[in-house]
This record gives sequence, C-alpha cells and structure tokens, in this order.
Amino acid sequence: MILTVTPNPALDMTYHVDSFDIGESLRVDAAKVRAGGKGINVARVARQTGSDVLALTTAGADTGRELADDLVASDLPHTLVPVEPATRRSIAIVDAAHGSTTIMNERGLPISPDEWRALNTAARERMRDARCAVGSGSLPPGMPNTFYADLVRDAHALSIPAVIDAVGQALMLAVQAGADVVKPNRAELRETTGESDPVHGARRLIQAGARLVLVSLGEDGMLAVSATAPTEVHIARLPRALEGNPTGAGDAAVAAVAQCMASGVTDSSALLRRATAYSAAAVLMPIAGEIADNYSELELLLQTTL
Repeated sequence: MILTVTPNPALDMTYHVDSFDIGESLRVDAAKVRAGGKGINVARVARQTGSDVLALTTAGADTGRELADDLVASDLPHTLVPVEPATRRSIAIVDAAHGSTTIMNERGLPISPDEWRALNTAARERMRDARCAVGSGSLPPGMPNTFYADLVRDAHALSIPAVIDAVGQALMLAVQAGADVVKPNRAELRETTGESDPVHGARRLIQAGARLVLVSLGEDGMLAVSATAPTEVHIARLPRALEGNPTGAGDAAVAAVAQCMASGVTDSSALLRRATAYSAAAVLMPIAGEIADNYSELELLLQTTL
C-alpha cells in the first residue's frame, strides 16, 4: 500500500474558458469540483494505475465536508483527521486560446498543535501497513517545518522509503532527514536552495542528504541527480511538448515514483522515465489527479540524455 499524507488539502475548482482576458467579465460553465491537494492527486493517479493506496489528510468546516463527500464518491481509500479551520480552495483557470493555466491557491488557515499532532500520529500508525510513504504539498500555518522530516524518520524506522514533494525549509529539513526521493519543480528548487540553475540546485539537495532528486522542468522534461553518481545529470523529455493542462503533472510524477519504490524499483533511470511519462500523461487530462491511458506509449517515446 502507498500512503500519501496531505497536510494542506484543497477543494479544487477547475474552470475551462475559451480565452482568459484579464479585466473582462467571463461567462463560464460550472466548475469541476473535486477533493484535491498534492497527496490526494498522487493517491488518485497511483490507484488509477493499479496500486493500493490510502490518502491521509485533514478536513474542516463546509469545504472539508465537500472534500470528504468527493473522496467517498470517488471511492478513494482515505482517512480524515478533523480540524476546526475550513479546508482551503484552489482555483485553476484553463485558457484554451493561450494554452495556459492560471492557478490561485489559498494558503489555508492555521491549525492547532493538537490537530497537526493528530495528523502526525495517524501517519505513523497507517505507515505500518505501507510499502512507501509520500508527503506532498504546502504546510498550513501553524504546522512546524519539521513535519515532513518527521515523516521521513518514521518511515525509515519501519524500513520503508519516503518520497517528499515540498518547498522551502520543510523540504530542506526532509532532505537532511534522508528523504529517498524529492521532486521539486524548477521554481520550488530555486526557492529552496537559492540556485537558479536546476542542476546546481539538485546537487545542493544531494549534498544535504537526499538520495535522489527529480526536478520538473515543464516542457523541457525532467532531470535526475542521484547520490550514487552526483556528477551525472540525466534528463528525460518527449520529442515535442504536449498541449494541455499541466496542473497535477508533478503529482502524477510522484505517483510513478511511489509505485516504483513500493515495488522495490530504485534505479534512478527507471524512476526518471516512469515519472516523466506519468507527468506527460497528466497534461493530457482536463483536471488534476488523472493521467491518460497512453502513459506506457509515452514512456517509449522519451528521449533520455546524460
């Protein structure tokens, strides 16, 4: 089983518009609304592609109830830790004319020490049945930056791998705790390390303690730097960029990594190719948390360079 932990979930609302003209009044169809947040998206993709999963997250107030209802309707195995603050919203506007997606993520409301400790305790308990633990996304105000580092240490105490997709101090502390795989995108890597060159940034994370760093580069594919050969840089990409909605592409990549790790596959080249293929397949779908069925074909098309 793959356990995903999402400390700061969101009720995702996706609007598709013909053209997103700033400053204009737009008439749109009803938003597609579903339970979201990085770890929930990871769990959806992993389950779609055949893995047993458990999505652990929080839920609060009316938006939390909507999130819970959607998880039930989606038949996604989950455990919810109740919190008092309302679950945040995330709004994605997919612009067909310009081929772009604008995302507005609410930061979330502070949760209490008792609430984040309850989430930590639930993660530690559910981890006993897991073969890989995933920590994904931002932390709500009030939660310590050590949360993902604790998740890594708890996973390693049970001899299971930990995959972290975060940013800033929370990511760096998880790296220092020995995270097996981390997957920032280019901007998150720059924010975390201060390095504008993704290769230099990835190597900084390796030096700090990560075993494998995968960096999403958008249309340029994905790069990998491993602790076993830190001077080598592998890049995987498709011959041409795909048009679509990139929201959730990084989460799909994490799902691919978690599946590989849970099944004992740790080769960095294999992880890179599977993660890049899943990420590309996610771009072809209208909403986050799903990938196109041709992900295996996309993997065969990948060009890998050293």
